[in-house]
Amino acid sequence: MLPISVCMIAKNEDNHIEECLKRLKPCKFEVIVVDTGSVDRTVEIAHRYADKVFHFAWCNDFSAARNFSIQQASNDWVLIIDCDEYLENVNLAELEEATNRNSHSVGMIVRNNPYSIQGVRSVMSERIGRLFNRRYCHFEGIIHEQVCTLDGREPDSFQIPLTFYHEGYVSESGKRMRATRNLELLLHDLELKGPSPYIYFQLGQNYVSLNDLEKAAQYYQKGLELNADPQSAFVQSMVETYGYCLIELAKYDLAMALQEKYEQFCHRADFIYLMGMIYMKKGIYDRAIEEFSKATTFHTCSRKGINSYQANYNIASIYENMGKLDDARTYYKKCGDYAPAVRRLKELAAS
Repeated sequence: MLPISVCMIAKNEDNHIEECLKRLKPCKFEVIVVDTGSVDRTVEIAHRYADKVFHFAWCNDFSAARNFSIQQASNDWVLIIDCDEYLENVNLAELEEATNRNSHSVGMIVRNNPYSIQGVRSVMSERIGRLFNRRYCHFEGIIHEQVCTLDGREPDSFQIPLTFYHEGYVSESGKRMRATRNLELLLHDLELKGPSPYIYFQLGQNYVSLNDLEKAAQYYQKGLELNADPQSAFVQSMVETYGYCLIELAKYDLAMALQEKYEQFCHRADFIYLMGMIYMKKGIYDRAIEEFSKATTFHTCSRKGINSYQANYNIASIYENMGKLDDARTYYKKCGDYAPAVRRLKELAAS
């Protein structure tokens, strides 16, 4: 049994928490659930699986709830997860070895997030800091809380062999309610702390949830103007989501300005692919093909298919629009069983 305590906060999660806790059970972690005011079966289900269940009076401060949860743990090493995150893969031996080597650092889990693109369901993977030693770290921020060191230094990070699937399904009305609540807390945090790339990023994320891409883009732009660390995961996500917002808004000239950040972010397949999309929308097809081709040379990416079938599909589409049908067929075939490519090959064969 690893000396790790899983700490969760929950409110009205009876549609997620059982699956979450069931998947954790074989790992034999200590499990702490802190309920912040559920009126459904969340607490009943938690008592069935968790080692300890506590109640915390909600005070509009996520860090306060998180820090209360880690105080209840029997172990110093704590793993933070949400009720809608389901364990997919774990290597306990490697996990133990990693914690022994990195006592002061934050462990980064892999979280797979489903999304749809061109009508096809796909997955975006991200690294998130969720495992740490409570003697050195805690949470800060009343909303979209972050793991910070107790001495104020920037925490080092290390990768851990833990992968979670983020179910994350929320109805449209629930999504709007959550985003509206989050915006109120974020704006209050912004007023207290002043300009912050991370708060601007989260404001943008919540406006995306509200489908207000204009405001989302405005906040992403403000965050990027503060010259945050391009190696930071949230900054990488911010620049890429900003680019897609501009594409959706048909602000292609403004999106072209992201060329200025090429050297900072060209180590990511996702950014390279984004630049390909921007060039394609602007009709600069040779540069678009160049960027999509470059994206396929990367071994890893956040959005599934960015470095393979999605890039090849866009190259094929460009060649088809240019009337180069043999080249188009070649690249559609490189997409494997990607449904839109299979459909185009059939349509080309029939024409």
